[in-house]
Order: sequence, then C-alpha cells, then structure tokens
Amino acid sequence: MAKPRLSFSQIINMNVGFFGIQYSFGLQQSAVNPIYDMLGAMPDEIPILNLAGPMTGLLIQPIIGALSDNTWSPKYGRRKPFFFIGALFCSITLFFYPFSSSLWMAAGLLWVLDAANNTAMEPYRALIADKLPDEQYSTGFLTQSFFTGLGITLANVSLFVFQKFITGTWGSLPYWVYASFFLGTVCSIGSVLWSISKTDEIPRVLKNWRR
Repeated sequence: MAKPRLSFSQIINMNVGFFGIQYSFGLQQSAVNPIYDMLGAMPDEIPILNLAGPMTGLLIQPIIGALSDNTWSPKYGRRKPFFFIGALFCSITLFFYPFSSSLWMAAGLLWVLDAANNTAMEPYRALIADKLPDEQYSTGFLTQSFFTGLGITLANVSLFVFQKFITGTWGSLPYWVYASFFLGTVCSIGSVLWSISKTDEIPRVLKNWRR
C-alpha cells in the first residue's frame, strides 16, 4: 500500500517535537558544565562527569530503535510512545536539574536526561521514514534538521539572554539558570505533545511492516 503524501504543514507539525528534544540537548551541552563548576567540580573531573552523552547514546539508541521497530499499538502507534516517554522524562529531569544539591546528584540526573533524550530522538528520526513516501523524504529530513538547529540555537540564545536580563541568585545558582531549565521543561514536553496530537501513525501488521 502506498503511503499518502503529506502537506507541508503536516510535515511541520510532525517535526515540531524535534525542536523540544533538541532544546533539551542544547541545554545538556551548554548549561551542564557551568552547573558542575558552580557545584565545585574540579577541571579534571568534567570529562568523567560528561560520560553520560557517549555512553547512553551508544547503549540506548540501538536498543530503543530495535524496540520501536517491533512495537505497534492500535491506540498509541509505533514511535509515539517512545518519544513521548523520552520527552516526559526529559522535562522532569530538566525541571529538577538546577535543584541539584551535590555534584553527583547533577551527574546522575545528566545520565537520566541523556537517556531520555536518546529514547525520544531515535524513534523520532524513524517516524519520517514511516510516514512519508520516498519522494518526500528529503522534505521530511530537512524539516527535522531545521528544528534540530532551531532547538539547539535557541537553547544557547536563552542562556545568553537570561544571563543578561535575569539577575539574582537562589542557593548556589543564579536565577537565569533556573529560567533556562524551566523553559526547557516546557519546550520539551509541549512540542512533543503538539506533534503527537497532530500526527497519526500508519497502522501496519508487524510481520508485513516495512519502512
């Protein structure tokens, strides 16, 4: 059965959630080390504390990818349960991250955050191939790349802007750090919920399903 062509607005709606996931990745890449520094990490400890990224990516992405390939729910679909759960845990972790009371609490939350980001991202990439006919692949992946760049860029811009205009501190961290992570919480789950509500997955019998 041929896949139906989607309008450009449908492709946009399908990929909006990638913005929130990449905003979360942007915060992970840009804001975590300053928090480590504020919590008293020594410079030679930073590489070890940042092992969450490569380690969880190495382990989580192929596992989640294989699981989502072999999942189908008439109610929830194939990919959407994975990137919803991933985005939900991203949002919860982002909310609590600036409240880290110790270096190792921050490191532990980073592992959870990166695992959640990877859980959401890998099935989301596969959704393009699931939903779009071959001639629309390039549009789908280019749109996804746009939201990737937008999310990471705005995460960095928010850190810069908030630092300039939000003053004061609470505990060991300035208010702008809390503001950045709280915005990430909203973006992560909000954008994914938008895409889930606007996108239906194509039902297929597992044994006959092909991307």
